[in-house]
Amino acid sequence: MKIAMVGLGAMGAAAAANLVAKGHEVRGVDLRQAALDALRAAGGQPADSIAAAVAGAEAVITFVVNAAQVEAVVNGPDGIAARMEPGAVLIQCATVSAAFMARLGEQVATGGRLLVDAPVSGGVGGAASGGLTIMASGSRDAMARARPVLDDMGRHVHDFGDQLGAGSMVKTINQLFCGVHLAVLGEAIALGRRAGLDPARLLEVYGNSAAASWMMKDRGPRALQDDPPSNSTIDIFVKDLALVLDSGRDLKFPLPMAAAAHQMFLAGSATGKGAVDDSHLWEAYPKPAQ
Repeated sequence: MKIAMVGLGAMGAAAAANLVAKGHEVRGVDLRQAALDALRAAGGQPADSIAAAVAGAEAVITFVVNAAQVEAVVNGPDGIAARMEPGAVLIQCATVSAAFMARLGEQVATGGRLLVDAPVSGGVGGAASGGLTIMASGSRDAMARARPVLDDMGRHVHDFGDQLGAGSMVKTINQLFCGVHLAVLGEAIALGRRAGLDPARLLEVYGNSAAASWMMKDRGPRALQDDPPSNSTIDIFVKDLALVLDSGRDLKFPLPMAAAAHQMFLAGSATGKGAVDDSHLWEAYPKPAQ
């Protein structure tokens, strides 16, 4: 298929390279020249504008950071909604609220354009290998049009029906799990350091015990690096756990674990480490006495 990728950050770049490798024609757009150069090196086609990227595309994928960025790239004056081909499908992969996706669906529906709510999980490795878990929802026409792309992006594609926002609600709950696991990982590392124990030894033990989790095994090694690559930052979880809490408020449902985790991510951001890899949340906890 002819695919436009809007947003070539860590996840978008990896997903684009995977789709190129699987035979799709991928044009991508990003504000950073380095991202465009990397797409060209992977066999994709850089574009200098959203209009150039989406012209003739059968599917458009958004891999941006938050709802404000989705709004800008979709509904801006030269955005996707104004430039998409009639009958094309927009596959929205950013983590946003269910209510936002419902509103976006109303805006995109004009002109026969289709929208799939398709947030993902699985990290950069999953995006690069086509092994993502995708939590999707949308009309049957939209899902049918998007399915070949979704199947090449994800090993586990879950269809949650016609209602736009259902996929995003599933992702919101996923981020509740992830954020709490990361906060506990940080707390455990910080407590071990306070007790004078070697964090590397602790992670070796806990990674092979009942305490193990995917987040521990993925983030644990990075937590011990002085300057790890920041594919997912502390500020991303400030945003994602805020979405979790907003959903709880809207549903009048208590979320004490999410609230506690959110406070620790806020503490990490408040120390100036918002752009640091989220594995370093342990630095927000009290440091051992000298």
